[in-house]
Amino acid sequence: MEEFISFSKQLAFASGEVIKKFFQSKIDVHFKEDQTPITIADREAESVMRRMIREKYPDHGIMGEEFEAENPNREYQWLLDPIDGTKNFVAGTPLFGSLITLLRCGKPILGVIHNPILGDVLVGDGKHTWLNDVIVGVRKCNVIEDATLLTTSHWSVWRHRNGQAFEALSRKVEMYRTWGDCYGYYLVATGYADIMIDPAMYLWDIAPLIPIIRGAGGVITDYYGKEPLGGEGAVATAGDLHENVIKALSG
Repeated sequence: MEEFISFSKQLAFASGEVIKKFFQSKIDVHFKEDQTPITIADREAESVMRRMIREKYPDHGIMGEEFEAENPNREYQWLLDPIDGTKNFVAGTPLFGSLITLLRCGKPILGVIHNPILGDVLVGDGKHTWLNDVIVGVRKCNVIEDATLLTTSHWSVWRHRNGQAFEALSRKVEMYRTWGDCYGYYLVATGYADIMIDPAMYLWDIAPLIPIIRGAGGVITDYYGKEPLGGEGAVATAGDLHENVIKALSG
């Protein structure tokens, strides 16, 4: 694991150097079939990471958001989301990050969130989570009324899930903000927020969060309290709140 953690950081730093070149610059934005944006920064950052993986681990598989899978069905698979939060990136906002996951036999054993603008690297292996090589963890929060709740898009919840139940939860907590995408999970894992919710997630979005949140002592499930991988959406909490949050979201 030490070797994989070290290499995952190298991937993060290399992709970050590419991304920083394009941050807050005039670049073309294109839209995929699902209407999510893509830029040259997304493609070049993923290309750099893919090239590094091929050179270091030629027998490993690679799956990414922007290109086709390589070496599928191998024991080890790297999942890459070069910019999670491309809308924020395009808007010149630093609340985005690169997501890197290492799967073994389909299970995420290592997750990375890298914010190239803040210079932060958050790494989790399911047992521990480190921010810039320092162990971090979720904070204690037992009551929903004391919690900070985050989500990526308020209206996305209304589109995919029970919007009224979510709005009722958002009015019950102490603080509600849309500091979302991977940055929201970063804040839960490092003890600055208590609940992060997304109504819909792709594999490369959810997979790295599992070892990060669990390594920090938190709980992560899908929107209905089931296993997050292959489930519907994601709910990450500091732990003690989780069951009550899931009940609240069901209305």
